[in-house]
Amino acid sequence: MKVIIARISFTFLMVLFGFFVKAQIPSLQQKTLQANPWAESQVIQPASLAAIIKDPQAAKPLIFNIGVVEDIKGAIKLGAASEKENLALLKKKLKDLPANSFIVFYCGCCPFSKCPNVRPAFTMLKDMGFTNAKLLNLETNIKTDWISKGYPLAKDK
Repeated sequence: MKVIIARISFTFLMVLFGFFVKAQIPSLQQKTLQANPWAESQVIQPASLAAIIKDPQAAKPLIFNIGVVEDIKGAIKLGAASEKENLALLKKKLKDLPANSFIVFYCGCCPFSKCPNVRPAFTMLKDMGFTNAKLLNLETNIKTDWISKGYPLAKDK
């Protein structure tokens, strides 16, 4: 009899624990989304940026390479934004620009979820009040999402 009561109690506790965990999942997902300082509308797709770069009539954004990867055509290479001196250099380059300047940042060393460079740079940009900033969506890395597609690189000049 004690074994049956123990099994029923254990089953009840497992069901209760399952409801608790399930209730926490949306909260955990929300925290993950909040960890990104950019909104979905502030992400630009590689094909869109490549088209802008290639179009002689298009207004060109200021493109900043905030990582340690190859330069996209027209990009200003600053180095890893996870390093204080590179973040300070970025701030210096941005300080005199109008808040509505079209700016694109990219790193491309790894997916956003692991990248040490995109969050500090985008957070600083946001804190400085820029309203037309975009993060280049290099989901995997620059090789997969830009170079392998034949999009323009600085060395292609």
